[in-house]
Amino acid sequence: MKSLAASLTILAAAVLLAPSTAAAQDNYQPPSGPTPRTASGKVDFSGVWQKPYVPDLTKDGRNFKGVADLPFTAWGAADWKKYDAADGDYTGACLPFGMPRSINTPEPMQLMQSDSYLTFLFEQNSWFHVAPIDGRKHRDGIATWFGDSVGHWEGDTLVIDTVNFNGKTRLDTIGHPHSDQLHLVQRFARPDLGHITHEMIIEDPKTFTKPWKVTRTFTLRTDWEMMEYSCEENNKSLWEGRIRIPKR
Repeated sequence: MKSLAASLTILAAAVLLAPSTAAAQDNYQPPSGPTPRTASGKVDFSGVWQKPYVPDLTKDGRNFKGVADLPFTAWGAADWKKYDAADGDYTGACLPFGMPRSINTPEPMQLMQSDSYLTFLFEQNSWFHVAPIDGRKHRDGIATWFGDSVGHWEGDTLVIDTVNFNGKTRLDTIGHPHSDQLHLVQRFARPDLGHITHEMIIEDPKTFTKPWKVTRTFTLRTDWEMMEYSCEENNKSLWEGRIRIPKR
């Protein structure tokens, strides 16, 4: 059941990290220096960032600490048990990954920050997500793929709080589930110029019996620029009708 998803993960990693690319990443050294700040004195998270590729949130990896045993509810365990990528995964149809799975992808992410907003620019499918960071409350509205995000500061840590997900996405490549009751908290800290420490706290009473947390490190890539990415462009299986839309 999970074998196809795992195989696709390995294949994707092999394609994305060709020997020359992997060597370049291993040899890269981020700039050193103090934590940058905006003109208003807030920690500045702007930059193009290399995220660790996290296909499975239960496994530790380079610059990532996972959770070995997810605290599933009966509903969550049943949904996870029945998931099979061969029956259709929404990403194969180029539908939005959602926030948790987008954070887990290996493609670059650019953060753009002002006093009022933090904007996530994902190279993956050229998606973006805008989070107000001026302390406002969540809006009432239609549930979406990336949810509704608002942010606030706790000292030098920026907290991005997201709710109102449509429940149509998965947490990671291997297919760990969540529901439309997902409450996602991301905590961003920048201990120095070249790194962000990131916590992702998952709370979803339909899927999990208690909240759980994973941590990772982002690396500033001064040698990278964002590129256009279109999932649909060369996806012959999508155009020719061989991709099945998953059922939830």
